[in-house]
Amino acid sequence: MRHGIPLADLVRESLEGVGSRPSRLIITLVGTVLGIAALVATIGFAQTASGQIAQQFDALAATRVTVEPGKTYAGGTNTRATAVLPWDSVDRVSRLAGVEHAALIATTKAAHRVDAVRVQDPSAPPLAPTPLIGASPELLDVVEGTIGAGRFFDAGHERRGDRVAVLGKEAAQRLGINRVSGQPAIFVDDRAYSVIGILDSVGARGNLQDSVIVPLQTARNELGFSTPESLDIRIALGAGSVVARQAPIALNPNSTDAYRVGAPPNSNELRDQVESDINVLFLAIGIVALIGGGIGIANVTLLSVTERRGEIGLRRALGATTRDVARQFMLESMTTGVLGGLIGVVVGLFALIGVCLMQQWTPVLAPWTAPVGVAMGALVGLAAGGYPAVKAARIEPVDALRES
Repeated sequence: MRHGIPLADLVRESLEGVGSRPSRLIITLVGTVLGIAALVATIGFAQTASGQIAQQFDALAATRVTVEPGKTYAGGTNTRATAVLPWDSVDRVSRLAGVEHAALIATTKAAHRVDAVRVQDPSAPPLAPTPLIGASPELLDVVEGTIGAGRFFDAGHERRGDRVAVLGKEAAQRLGINRVSGQPAIFVDDRAYSVIGILDSVGARGNLQDSVIVPLQTARNELGFSTPESLDIRIALGAGSVVARQAPIALNPNSTDAYRVGAPPNSNELRDQVESDINVLFLAIGIVALIGGGIGIANVTLLSVTERRGEIGLRRALGATTRDVARQFMLESMTTGVLGGLIGVVVGLFALIGVCLMQQWTPVLAPWTAPVGVAMGALVGLAAGGYPAVKAARIEPVDALRES
């Protein structure tokens, strides 16, 4: 009666089988290492990227409220007309709790020619018109912008309706103006405007970089701007719902539904959604890479079974059962998976730390990731060795010894 091979002997033989072919072991480990490294790194990248996105969301989107004209019933009739933002909207909302800065923005559909020189070359190809924007002096604070050269216009320019302009970075390049020290001027419909500043960056409203910005009062008096387009409000973090509810009342208490208010959603819900989406995406990538590593282990283990038919037949003839043979090959493939998991965890951690150092991010990684990575390597190895182990167990001793 056969009693089988003790477990300790099976483990020893499995380790000898794994280490007997070092070149093949290295090739096998590459797939597992890449799979586990991809899994560990992508989990870390997902959590780190979620933190960076959440930080950007808190800094920009969660601190802005926009109010735009909507549709309202005119004169108590059933006719709906476009509401109008008051020209003193900034003063009306500045007294609300949670409001830090507010800026009124106006544009026009009328075509205005903007040039850096008064004399035009009739043979020159026509250029796309440069957008003109009228804004209140608080615009730079609201969009969290910075000035690359010069300054932004102030309340004095606004009150007097001065012919001054601030250029977006792209607009300045197109007009050929790169500094303001020589008091350059641009011409809007043949009227000179002194360029007092050039934008460097903006945190919101990226269209400002391609525009010429003039004081709101100047836009009304000189350029015929008739109605404001938007009221942008920079708020304290967490004051979005309060400001969104009170701003329409401050602007028009008789018709609070006349405006479209864009307020930040609940930051916790949005952050959770972003983190969930990114985790799913990167996990899917890691799992695909892990499947590739498992297929590599299965192929090499299956090849090992074919090459070791004589050894398997000899073991069977000496008393090893079919279960002993299957367990041996399962242990070999699982050992390969564990080794790949250990190395993969280390490679993934170094990859995460390296990227975070280059990008100056704070690495974020759950403490369970490393042991789960090793366990995943073991499971992949165990699953990959299933079919080769069954095939090895079905080899008959007589046939194997005859072929050898």
